[in-house]
Amino acid sequence: MLKSKLRKKILKIREKINKKKIQIDFNQILKILKKEKITKNFIGGYYPVNFEIDDLELLKKLEKKKFEISLPVIKKNFQMDFYKWSFSHPLKINKYGIPEPETKNKVYPDILLIPLVAFDKNLNRLGYGGGYYDRLISKLSKKKKIIKIGLAFTVQKIDKIPISVYDKKLDYIVTNKYIIK
Repeated sequence: MLKSKLRKKILKIREKINKKKIQIDFNQILKILKKEKITKNFIGGYYPVNFEIDDLELLKKLEKKKFEISLPVIKKNFQMDFYKWSFSHPLKINKYGIPEPETKNKVYPDILLIPLVAFDKNLNRLGYGGGYYDRLISKLSKKKKIIKIGLAFTVQKIDKIPISVYDKKLDYIVTNKYIIK
């Protein structure tokens, strides 16, 4: 199936399931951080839009545990960077309708919480098709080791994601029911 058709199909399913306000168990994220021996580093989250699984509660709890939080800011040419953010800081709405940090304190997250449209058991991710996360992962990986955690509802899992040479695999996928490593 073409990626565009797959996206449409899964986004409709995601919209339906999201109305149930399903959350990711914070302990699942802590388990991964413990396993990876991560204590106090920068975590790149996202502001959930378009019925993505909500990571704001996870980010709030991570901030309470003294992790530094950051959110993406969309740039030109399908690029994005992460900027330090806290729940006490204001956000502005970008051209896609996504809230972004107003402050320009650029950071390089050690851990990325990544939204996705669909995933498979091989840690492949289908996004919206702009390649923002694939470019970011490629750029950050040249600077340091990063841990890429996709967040999803279990209903977003499909048999096989069609992948290209540019698509970057995730290290973990955490759903409302299980973790794939």
